[in-house]
Amino acid sequence: MSVEVRRTDQGLELELTGEWVAQRFTAIESALAAVDVAAARQVSIATRQLTALDLSGAWALREFVSRARAAGAAVTFRATPPDQLRLLEETLKEVSTTGVPPAEAAPDAERALAAIGRPAVRAGRDLMQGLAFIGRASATLLSSLARPRRLRPIAIARHVYDTGMTAMPIVALIAFLISVIIAYMSARQLRGLGAEIYVVDLVTIGVLRELGVLLTSIIVAGRSGSAFAAELGSMQLNEEVDALTATGVDPFELLVLPRVLGLTIALPLLTVIADLIGLTGGALLCRYLLDMPLSQYANRVIEAISPSTFWVGVIKAPVFALLIALAGCYRGMQVRGSARELGRLVTVAVVQAIFFVILADALFAVLFMEMDV
Repeated sequence: MSVEVRRTDQGLELELTGEWVAQRFTAIESALAAVDVAAARQVSIATRQLTALDLSGAWALREFVSRARAAGAAVTFRATPPDQLRLLEETLKEVSTTGVPPAEAAPDAERALAAIGRPAVRAGRDLMQGLAFIGRASATLLSSLARPRRLRPIAIARHVYDTGMTAMPIVALIAFLISVIIAYMSARQLRGLGAEIYVVDLVTIGVLRELGVLLTSIIVAGRSGSAFAAELGSMQLNEEVDALTATGVDPFELLVLPRVLGLTIALPLLTVIADLIGLTGGALLCRYLLDMPLSQYANRVIEAISPSTFWVGVIKAPVFALLIALAGCYRGMQVRGSARELGRLVTVAVVQAIFFVILADALFAVLFMEMDV
């Protein structure tokens, strides 16, 4: 059976089951045609038992919903309506041509209020869409945990390579140069006080707690965050995401989750590499600028590191990775219409990813200060 029907005092409850695909279109149409909606005041539809839904099945469902509404019944879904149904509605929806008076014809007070209200409404709508995106990604992840093959480990491994292995040279170079700069500036200031030994403390604590993970995250945001937005945006422009939806494939499972999980694995590893290279850069500068033996440098590093110093930086990395990946994927999935929109949203993705990383780092600093870590 493709449809299970239960009659209640309020109307009908439909449970859609099995595979709603083109091969079973005739059987699905017959099952829906047998449902009498003439006396129903309300029709509730549940899709949790669907194992597959393509565009043909969504078309049959849309026709049934239209028939029920034409009969005077209120049609509701017990969960989010299927994406395939949304795709059909967007494709068939006609552009409204209602005459709206131009904003210039409104009084100055109304125009000023509209100038404030429109950005506020857009920001609120964007916030709600972002939360919905995060919620759907989380729900897809939880549902995939029951069936690990749906996590697509091969795709995750490829994104770990793309975002982690290929980023190692630039991350190592930046970490080395920044640590050298910090050590040089510290040495210039502390030499006059006869406290050159504290250069090691500044380099060690600065790199391990803050600069290693923060600089790595900013580099990854500009490199991988923009790549995620550009890849998904191009797929949106080419209607590849809609094609996946039409064939019953969840775009979040195929496109979003592997990128998020891949970057979440790669960024902590890059952070460890940046920490090691940063400490190496500090060691070289102390050796050749301050004539400090490497053994003394190593001993001072061990003394400067508290039990939490290293882990404070590493714990931040998965959070920063989630922020970067979600920002890139969310903006990429928003692309519609033109290449100009693609370029704009790629820029927005990078800017927002860097902003969220710095904001999260500030919140971590307050949290660790309150915890006395």
